[in-house]
Parts: sequence; C-alpha cells; structure tokens
Amino acid sequence: MNFGDIAVAEARGAILAHRVRCGKNTLKKGRTLSAEDIEALQAAGIETITGAQLEAGDVGEDKAAARIAAAIAGENLDVSAAFTGRVNLYAKADGLVDYDPARLHALNLIDESATVALLPPYAQVSPRQMVGTVKIIPFAAPESVVAACEAIASETSSLVRVAPFRGRPVGLIQTRLPGTKESVLDKTTEVLTQRVIALGGTVSDERRCGHAADEIEQAIRALIRDGSAMVLIIGASAITDRRDVIPAGIVQADGIVDHFGMPVDPGNLLLMGHVGDVPVAGLPGCARSLKLNGFDWVLQRMFADIPVPREDIMAMGAGGLLKEIPARPLPRAEAIEGRPEDDDSGRAPRIAAIILAAGQSRRMGATNKLLAEIDGLAMVNRVVDTVRASKADPIMVVLGHEADRVRTAIGNEDALSFTVNPNYPDGLSTSVVSGLNALPAGIDGVIVCLGDMPRVSSAEIDRLIAAFDPLEGRSICIPTHNGKRGNPMLFARRFFDEVREISGDLGARQLTGAYPDLVCEVEMSGDGVLLDIDTPTALAALTA
Repeated sequence: MNFGDIAVAEARGAILAHRVRCGKNTLKKGRTLSAEDIEALQAAGIETITGAQLEAGDVGEDKAAARIAAAIAGENLDVSAAFTGRVNLYAKADGLVDYDPARLHALNLIDESATVALLPPYAQVSPRQMVGTVKIIPFAAPESVVAACEAIASETSSLVRVAPFRGRPVGLIQTRLPGTKESVLDKTTEVLTQRVIALGGTVSDERRCGHAADEIEQAIRALIRDGSAMVLIIGASAITDRRDVIPAGIVQADGIVDHFGMPVDPGNLLLMGHVGDVPVAGLPGCARSLKLNGFDWVLQRMFADIPVPREDIMAMGAGGLLKEIPARPLPRAEAIEGRPEDDDSGRAPRIAAIILAAGQSRRMGATNKLLAEIDGLAMVNRVVDTVRASKADPIMVVLGHEADRVRTAIGNEDALSFTVNPNYPDGLSTSVVSGLNALPAGIDGVIVCLGDMPRVSSAEIDRLIAAFDPLEGRSICIPTHNGKRGNPMLFARRFFDEVREISGDLGARQLTGAYPDLVCEVEMSGDGVLLDIDTPTALAALTA
C-alpha cells in the first residue's frame, strides 16, 4: 500500500486520509475518491491530497476485518458488517466468553495492521452484548497477514465462542448449629436461588441438617437420588480444612474432594468436589450475599459446562481481589444517545426498520407499483424479504393507499408489524411519523426503507447498521454510490421528535442539512441505493 501525498490528477480510487473542504462540501476521511470528486477538488484549486493507494497483495480494511472476524467467531456469536475496518462480535445467548488467551496473543503478534480485542476470558454476557472487535489499523492489510490471522484463528476450532448456560436442577444443603436462626437460612435460600435462576437453573430441593458429617452425607445421597444434577452446601460454620465437617460428609457419600481454597477475596474458602458425575461445592460464607465473589466465577463455568480444574482455580488470583466500584465511567461502546447501560459492556444498538408502503403511485397511473411483479414477486415483497434478511429488528410496515391489497400481498409474516397511516395523501413524511409512533420502546435508531427500491440488498442495510455509532459522530447514516446519496437512511433516536415535526414529502432528509457533522456517508458497490421505481418506464427497464 502506498501512503502519502498524491497528486489530485492521479488520485482517482485513492482513499482519503483526512477530511478535505471542497467548495461547499466536505470529503471525509476514508472516502474512495471518484471521478466526480477529482473534478470537484480540481475546481477548488486543490492540487494534492494525503491518502492511500492499494497495491497488488493488499486486502482492503473492510474485507480484511470481515475475513478475520469470520475465522475467529465460533458458536453463539453474531458478526456485524464491516465498516471503517472494524467488525464487532455480539453474543447470541446468555453464557460465558470462552477462548484461549495464548491464541489471541499469537494472532495479535502477527502484524501491527490487524488487531482483535475480546472481553476477558469467562466474562458473563447476555444477548446483543459486545464480545469483541476486529480492527484493521491502516486502510489495508497484506494478504499474508490476513491469511496468517485466519490460520491461527481456526487452528483446531474457532478462536472465541459464547458457551451458553445450561439449566439444571440444583440441590441445596444448609447446616445448623445450636442458635442458628431459620430466618438466616431462609435468606440464604433466597440469595442462592436468585444466583441459580440467573444462570438458567432451578433450586429443585433443599435439605437442612445438623453440622455433622453423617447428616451431610445423608442429605447429599438424598438429593442425588431425587435428581439433583449439582449440590451446593453452605455450612453454619466456615470450612477451615479439607478434612473439616463438610468435606468429610462428601467423602462419606463416596465422593472426592478435588480442591479447597481459592486466591479470590471474597471467596477464599470455596471447596470443590464430586460424587460420581455430580459436582458438589462447599460454599464460602460470602455466598450468603449477592455481591460478586469467587464462588460466582466457578458457578458460572459449571453452568456453562466449562471444566474448572484446580489449576484454573489457583490461577484466579490475577484480578482476584474483588471490591465495590462506587462509580463507573460511561462505556465507550454505548452507541445509545445518553442512556447508561446496566453494565460496563457494550451492546449492539437496536435498529428498527420502517418500510414505507403507503404511497399512491401517482406517476404510475392506475398501477399500484408496490404490487407490480418483478420476476414473479410483488415489488413490496422483495423489499420486505430484504429487510427481514438484515439485522434490523423490529420491522414496521406502514400501509395507506390500497392498504388491504398491499397487506394481502405481503401475507402473514410473523416477523413484521403493521400500521395504517390515514394521512398518507399528505406526503411521505406522514408515513415516517406513523411508523415512528408505532415502534416499541427501547429503539436506538431507525432505518427508513422505501417500498419502491427493490434492488437494495440486506448486506447494504447491515453495512449502514454497522456504520451507526453516535459516540463516534455517526448518528445519521446514508448510502452512497459513486459519491451520490441514496436510500435507505438510518438515524438515531435523538432525532425522532424532530422528524415528527417534518411535513410533506421530505421524510427525514432535512436532518442531513441541519446536522452535517453527524452524517456518515457509506459507499456501496451497487447502484440499487439510487434506484427507486416511480414511472412505468423505470418499471419496464427494471423488469427487462
């Protein structure tokens, strides 16, 4: 890859390294310069630009990031579209992030141009939460580097996965000493039940007994006989030695004590063992509280079917001093307009789609263009199928003109919601407002799709969603082809009220003029983002 100052006359196809003011317009960083851009630069008297020109053997940043992400992503991971050399990985299930740090280090040591960042091993995640990101640092990476990353990422299996929690029945044993209050035991049951339910399990049975090895033995045998797949024991007195009362009860039940103690505080006095195939844990006293402790780390792995050998427990000292955090910074990955999340981890923004299918097709004469067949399928169905195949969710279809006919043509699609705009004759903006008003709460942005643009692809919609990042100043995303702006348009929740005030056929397009610094142009390889079918001539050309 060549990088540096390039004569404008020779810069067609070059990637702009820094934004350039060009007359009334601004060409932004990362733009691939078209012939029209070159003319505009020359007209503005600009002779050189700083940029990059790819050579043979170079892989463009988006393609390189997508290839590496596809290689590293294992089960229960959703891979975003690539944008600005970045691909994000999101969890598809409740579970733990599982990978070998040594393989990750080896991949990141290949070359400075390709990087992969993941959450810590065994981090607990929920659906839509960000797990990792692939970033290509320059505008391209050598093919040899990308291939080496792919090789390490898929040596034996994909580099990273989310190990899902698997629900199972859990038996609980609590021991008593003279003076033990039942209210304390009741509270402990409540706390441990919450822990287990959060991981998809159930506390199916509980036994309370004296703090004696033979009584603990009998309780263990009874729980396993009645179907408990895991046994948790919390004593009225803390375990002080691997030969203490609770471990002695496990051994008398024909069990084995695997390990006692862990370098995590709180949680030092954890004991791990098993009876046959059933894991048995002696809990530290801190397990009576919902505050994070070492027992949580082990319990999570048990529910995710990730083995917890004694070596792993003994290695938990790095980061094992747990403490309360009085304040947390706003998470970087929060692409949500000013709304803090429940935890420090990013999540995929929830982008809804509004499909506008209410227009009167005035320029088509008597024909409702949305029902016109293209290769045997109504135009509106082609748009619906495209949006359904994208990452947009939920999907709201706005009906108006000939609402019943259009609704019948679309059919009973479970993934769709419908609303009717009674004011559709007053312009496209009224349909956008109807769609916004019908969306559920918790939407971070919306992509407005036109029912008469059948050549827009689901990959192009996903590319717009991948570009959306209000924290990076990308609150309005617009597709372009050869520098010309098209549709669909994606904008953040912060603009919803403003769009509701727009009238006529402008839709949300006036946002681009009001907030130019928040507009992100996303270049597309195809011209489908520019093609809407308004006339019989355009329809005939498309079907031909």
